[in-house]
Amino acid sequence: MPTPSVIAIDGPVASGKTTVGRELAARLGYRFVDTGLMYRALTLVALRRGIDPRDGAALGKLAEQTEISIVTGPGGAAAVHADGGDVTADLRTAEVEDAVSVVAQVPAVRHAMVAQQQRIAEGGNVVMVGRDIGTKVLPDAAKVFLTASPAERARRRHVELEEGGGAPSLEDVRESLALRDTLDSERAEGPLRVADGAVVVETDGLAVEAVVDAVVARIGA
Repeated sequence: MPTPSVIAIDGPVASGKTTVGRELAARLGYRFVDTGLMYRALTLVALRRGIDPRDGAALGKLAEQTEISIVTGPGGAAAVHADGGDVTADLRTAEVEDAVSVVAQVPAVRHAMVAQQQRIAEGGNVVMVGRDIGTKVLPDAAKVFLTASPAERARRRHVELEEGGGAPSLEDVRESLALRDTLDSERAEGPLRVADGAVVVETDGLAVEAVVDAVVARIGA
């Protein structure tokens, strides 16, 4: 089976898709694109410009006007550029964390982001991760859906936030993830769901390498 040139990995928050996607891309020599960073970058730009995260019209216009690029450097680290500069360091602040799920619900925002993501994927040799990649952005890609138990996802997210400084309690993280899951799965535009034909991989208790091995074996990469 030939290696797919375009691989879509979807899953809920803290399911492991970013880590697994980055490792898979490195193994294959592909580009890696984390679309969640694009929504965070747009959210950051909106906050900097004083745009209300609930102002759909203003956000849609901003999304059309804002070009977001992701550059993967040595070791797989991603640098995100938007609004004329590198915004990577500010993408996981509490302010962005609180607003991004609201911004991502706006249909005009998703339309603009999907168009950018499709342009990025042109030419192939790309692993793209998100929540609607296999269902909306790249429906012809080889599709993977990663999942994990709520407890494991909350633990992972809590560790990530601790590393960034000022983490909320584990219980607060659980509640935040539950709310985000509801928003992601019930939004009208690009809801989170398992794409037809997707390979589903449960990541609880598995090392990253083991998950990548499972994905490679099941999609023929």
